Amino acid sequence: MAKHGKKYLDALKKVDEAHWYDPKEAVALVKQTSITKFDGTVEVHMRLGVDPRHADQQVRDVVVLPHGLGKTVRILAFVQGEGVALAREAGADYIADDEMIAKIQGGWTDFDVTIATPDMMGKVGRLGRILGPRGLMPNPKAGTVVPNEDLRRVIEEAKAGRVEFRVDKTSNLHVPIGKVSFEEKKLYENFAALMDAVKKARPAAAKGTYIKRVTLTSTMGPGIKVDSNLAQSMAVFE
Repeated sequence: MAKHGKKYLDALKKVDEAHWYDPKEAVALVKQTSITKFDGTVEVHMRLGVDPRHADQQVRDVVVLPHGLGKTVRILAFVQGEGVALAREAGADYIADDEMIAKIQGGWTDFDVTIATPDMMGKVGRLGRILGPRGLMPNPKAGTVVPNEDLRRVIEEAKAGRVEFRVDKTSNLHVPIGKVSFEEKKLYENFAALMDAVKKARPAAAKGTYIKRVTLTSTMGPGIKVDSNLAQSMAVFE
């Protein structure tokens, strides 16, 4: 069992581990219990009542966080022809030409999001062993394989804070919603946007309680249990 340091234990004293917090309280507390010298990331962890072994109980979608993630998002676009100019104009950082593809085959993955047009997926497929394990593979279900006319919208959304979420093998979601330095209101509104998106992504085949447990945490900080019913009824507050 891992031993925790003094900073973590001091932060943990501020958390009532038997209490299920109101979302506003949890957001305030996650800022107070951050222990890193750098600007940590605030994450939401959710336990879902689905069985991801079944294809009809997969939970996968995207959400555009109203206040972004507080970091620079580097975008690689797999495009050709007129798509090259469209992607550059929209703010893509890299265009995956043959030279760039060879660089990726050599192990280079210094980017955060990949977006592709359907006519490029043949070339993208050859990079599956490199991009797949890193969660960087363009995918139609995640809205990252799009025709030229949608490139601007998708690239701009990715820059602004478009986040993909996907249930893992243990029925959990792990999603960043911003930085510890964010104002409480901005973290709350990002949290609310995520909860709304997850509710809308509920599979028709899911039975019983869908969102079983919600926890808020910061990088290396203690987990803060959030009342799941209150989290599902969150609304933007003034």
